[in-house]
Amino acid sequence: MSNSSSEVVPATPLLKDDLDIVIPTIRNLDFLEMWRPFFQPYHLIIVQDGDPNKTIKVPEGFDYELYNRNDINRILGPKANCISFKDSACRCFGYMVSKKKYIYTIDDDCFVAKDPSGKEINALKQHIQNLLSPSTPFFFNTLYDPYREGADFVRGYPFSLREGARTAVSHGLWLNIPDYDAPTQLVKPLERNQRYVDAVLTIPKGTLFPMCGMNLGFDRELIGPAMYFGLMGDGQPIGRYDDMWAGWCVKVICDHLGLGVKTGLPYIWHSKASNPFVNLKKEYNGIFWQEEIIPFFQSAVLSKDSTTVQKCYIELSKQVNEKLGKIDPYFNKLADAMVTWIEAWDELNPPKVATGVTNGPTKAK
Repeated sequence: MSNSSSEVVPATPLLKDDLDIVIPTIRNLDFLEMWRPFFQPYHLIIVQDGDPNKTIKVPEGFDYELYNRNDINRILGPKANCISFKDSACRCFGYMVSKKKYIYTIDDDCFVAKDPSGKEINALKQHIQNLLSPSTPFFFNTLYDPYREGADFVRGYPFSLREGARTAVSHGLWLNIPDYDAPTQLVKPLERNQRYVDAVLTIPKGTLFPMCGMNLGFDRELIGPAMYFGLMGDGQPIGRYDDMWAGWCVKVICDHLGLGVKTGLPYIWHSKASNPFVNLKKEYNGIFWQEEIIPFFQSAVLSKDSTTVQKCYIELSKQVNEKLGKIDPYFNKLADAMVTWIEAWDELNPPKVATGVTNGPTKAK
């Protein structure tokens, strides 16, 4: 048997058996060819939006399962009405049927980006590194992520907080087409994001953020039941707020449970801008409503009895019903859907005895 030094034994990809990649789509998934070096070892869950009779082609060699609307109706029955139709929010069905600890979700118009040196960025690997190292939500480290190679806690950082908190969410960014709302798109149609910032930071406790679902990793066991992308799209008075709604709910619950949310690296290349006039029609109500939604989440308080993500989410749904329902009846409907989502989640994911903490104070290598 040859043992030549030129032979390279391929390393087992990080979390190969513990992570699913969730992709919502209405088209053939040719974009996966570019991601093949990074995604092929992992299991894909594809959620087909729109017409369930349309055939979606997936490049050969990928391990995947594909769900369309008929499958969603079959699996969830009457509870299927909590999953959005004709909107990328349908992706959260993939979170629900996954049996893995971690999820990475990406849009089908997102390609592999390159760092300033020209090297292709393995976005999935960076998300995994973010999720496997702790967060620092309770005290800001001015050198950003202290667990990163070559970094540490700065002078004056309390030693009692250096163990950090478990990381629930890794929020990645995008080069090329920025994630703008329709009014900003309209006034800056040619603007492109060319700024690569080589940093990851923890979003502090008590601070909300606009979560984008096109390049997102999360610990499904820690926060999965709160990753509901709302009722959007067909038949609803609002769209393009699905991921942000989930992000606001998730952040309030993470703050309550002492979990961390990171943002920054990795970047993907966002290839095409959506139509700003179509987007404006979808966002129109949200642009007004968000001025009341944000203060609602900023002031939301969860009781000490809410010790699980599910309990937190149900409590939050009651507050949505009571306080946001005054803005529009849509929020009463959304609050009901939040409860239905949790019921469906628990049916497909019976509670199990929790094991030990997976990410501790050691640095991720």
